[in-house]
Amino acid sequence: MIRKHVPLVVLLATLLSLAAVATGGTATAGTTTAARQTLQLVIASITPDLPKEPATEIRVSGTLANTGTEALTGLRYRLRYSAQPFARRADMTAYLSGQEHVQPGGLRDESWLQQPLAASAKLPWEFVFTPQQLGLYRFGVYPLTVEVVDAAEQKLAVQRTFLTYLPKGTKIPRASRTRLAVVLPVIDQPHRADDGALLDEDLTAGLAEGKRLDDLLKTAQGVSSAKGVTWVVDPALLDDVRTLGRAHRVKAGAETVSRPADAAATRWLGALRTALADSPVVATPYADPDVAALAHNGLDGTTRKGVAAAARTGREILGRDVATDVNWPVGGVIDHDGLDVLAVAGVRSVLLSEANLPPAAPTATVPGAVAQPPATTPDAVATLQSVSGPVQALVADPVLSDIVGATASSPDWALLNRRRFIAETAMISAEPVTGRRTVVAAPPRRWSPDPAYVTGLVETAGSLPWLSPATLDAVKPGKVVTPRAGLTYTPQDRSRELGKKYLTGVRRVGERANLATSVTHVTPDAPGDDSGRFDLALLRLASSAWRDRARAAEPYVEQLRSTVDGRIDQVRIVGGEQAEQIRTLAGEDGEVPISVRNERRGSGSTVAVRVRVTSQKPGRLRIEPYEDRMVISGGQTQTVRIPMTITGASGGQTSVTVQLTTDDGRAYGQRVKLTVRSTGYTGIALVIAGAALLVMLAAVGLRVLRRRGARRAATATPPRRASVPAGTES
Repeated sequence: MIRKHVPLVVLLATLLSLAAVATGGTATAGTTTAARQTLQLVIASITPDLPKEPATEIRVSGTLANTGTEALTGLRYRLRYSAQPFARRADMTAYLSGQEHVQPGGLRDESWLQQPLAASAKLPWEFVFTPQQLGLYRFGVYPLTVEVVDAAEQKLAVQRTFLTYLPKGTKIPRASRTRLAVVLPVIDQPHRADDGALLDEDLTAGLAEGKRLDDLLKTAQGVSSAKGVTWVVDPALLDDVRTLGRAHRVKAGAETVSRPADAAATRWLGALRTALADSPVVATPYADPDVAALAHNGLDGTTRKGVAAAARTGREILGRDVATDVNWPVGGVIDHDGLDVLAVAGVRSVLLSEANLPPAAPTATVPGAVAQPPATTPDAVATLQSVSGPVQALVADPVLSDIVGATASSPDWALLNRRRFIAETAMISAEPVTGRRTVVAAPPRRWSPDPAYVTGLVETAGSLPWLSPATLDAVKPGKVVTPRAGLTYTPQDRSRELGKKYLTGVRRVGERANLATSVTHVTPDAPGDDSGRFDLALLRLASSAWRDRARAAEPYVEQLRSTVDGRIDQVRIVGGEQAEQIRTLAGEDGEVPISVRNERRGSGSTVAVRVRVTSQKPGRLRIEPYEDRMVISGGQTQTVRIPMTITGASGGQTSVTVQLTTDDGRAYGQRVKLTVRSTGYTGIALVIAGAALLVMLAAVGLRVLRRRGARRAATATPPRRASVPAGTES
C-alpha cells in the first residue's frame, strides 16, 4: 500500500531535482516529454462504488507501466481531491478536460517510487482512505485525481475520476427520483438491393462470434430482464437475417452463387426474439431511411411506406406488435419539414439530440453580458407542433448518451465511464430543482457495444437510489416545462443528408419500378397485386446508412435498376428485338397482326396493356379504330389485328410505330417500328382477273358449242347401205 513516506529518499530526490533544474532546463524538458509519452497510468479498481459511512474504507488501485525503452527515476504518486462537491455538471466536464479552475486542491497522500521503473515494467499502486479523512460530509459528487510527477513537479501521467458520496440517512424521496430511459439500437446497413441476392458477405461476418451483430445480441440478452430499457430495431436488418437463414443467393464478384440456409442466422434471430420478448420495442421505418433528405427532395411518401412496412415486418419476424409511432431521426436531428412528414406518417414522438432542440438560454440580466446556459439539467420532454398536431419530443442527454455508447479507448475505460455515469446521474438528482424530471440516454444508432460494459452499466443504473428506470412509452411531461429554443437545423446538418444527385437517381429508379408494377391486372379471378413489389428495395436505397457513403450504395442502385428493367422487359412486343419488321397489305386496306408476349410467372403475373399504333404519314396510311386493351395471363401471347387503309398514290411503303402503354397512357417498354408495304394494285387486279375469267368462260363456251354441233351433224346424216356382191341376190 503506497502511503509510507521515506524522508531520506524525499530529501535526496528534492536535492536531485533542484540540481537538475539548475543544470539544464532543456534536457529536463526533453526527459519530461519522453516520460509523458512512455508512462501509462491505469486505475484498475475503486471500491465501493457508493460509500455511505464516514469510516467506510475506500480503495483506489491500479498500475503504472513504462512503455518506453529507458528506465525512469524520481517518480512520485499523488492522490488529489477536494472536500467541496461540484455545483454544476458543466464544472465536472471542465474538470475532466483539465481546466485549472476546477482542479481538486487538496493533497491527500503521496509516495515516492523507491526504485527506478525499468523499461517495459509495470508496478501496482494503491491508495486507501475514508470519506471522513477527506472531509466529506454531504451527498454530492467530488473530484478525485491520481497523478504521477517527477522530481521537478512535472505531471507525467494523470487520471481523473469522481467520488460520489451518499451519507447514510440521506433521504431521496421516490417522487423526486430522476426517471432514466435508456434507448438501445439494433440497426445496421441494408444487405440486399431487391428481394433477391445478398450483395455481400458482411452480414454473415457480422453475425460471427465477437463481431458487432453478435455483440448486439449478447447485449440484448444481458439486459433482457432490466427495467427502463427500450430497444429501437430496424426491421430491414431482421428481414436480411431471415433471408440469410433460408436457402439464398449471394453476389460473388460478377457471379451470383446459391448458398444453403445459414444456421447461425436462424439461431441469432431466434435468440434476439427471445431476448426482446419482455422489452418495449420501437421499429424504425423499414431500412432506417433518411427522413430529412426525403422530405427535402419531394419523396415524402417513402417515409409513410417505410412506417407501414416496419409494422408489418416487425410483427412477422418478432411475433408481436412493435411501436411505429416513435421515431429516432438519424443523428437525432430533424427540421420542421421532416417533422411534418413523420407526423403525417403517424409518428407521435421523436427522439432528438440536445443540439437539435436546445434549452432556451436565459436572458442576460446585465447589459452586454453573455447569456449563460441553464445551471440545471432540463427535463427531456418537450412539445413540438406539426401539420398533424402536437408531437412529443424526447431529448437525449449528450453526456449520458456518450457514456452508454462508449467504446474501449484505454485499459480502464469501462471503470472510468461507469463512475462518471454514477456521478452524472447523482449530480442531476442533487440539482436544486422542483418537480420530477426525465433524462434519456441513447448511444449512436450504429454503435458497436461491449456487452459486459453495457450490461454492467444498466445494472448499476437500476441499483442507484436516485434513479427510477422508465421506458419511452411511459415517459410523460413533467409539471415544470423546460423552455426550449425550437428545432435547430444547421447548414452542416443539411450537408450531411443524402445528396440531391443520389436521390435523383433513386427517384428515377422508383419511377421505373412504378411503371413495372402498374400493368399488373388484378381481378377476383386473377389476384396478386404487386404494386408494392419494389417498395422495400427503394427504402433500402433511401437508408440513412448511405450518408457520406454514396459510392457504397451504387451497387444497390444498379442491382435494383437491372431488376426493374428485367421486369418491364418480360412484357414485350413479339419481334421487337428485330432491326426491321415488314408487313404487307394486299390492297388499299387490310389488317396487320401484332403479338404481345407476357413472360411473367406466379402471383401477379397477369397484365393489362394497351397497344398504341401511330402512322408516320397519316395522310397516306390511316389507322382504323380497334380495341387496344389486352389482358394477358402469365406465360401467354396474344395478338391484336390493327386495321389500316392506304390512301393517295398507289403502291410503295410507309412506317408505323407500335408502343405498349399503361392504362393511364405512359409508354411501357421499347417502341417498335414497322414498315408497311402495299402493292396498290387491287382494282386493276380485279379488272384483269375479271377479263381473264370472261375469256376463259368464252373459250369454255365455244368448246361446248363445238362439241354440241358435232354431235348434231352426226345424228342428221343417213347411214350408208352396205354393197352386195354380184351373184349373191336370190
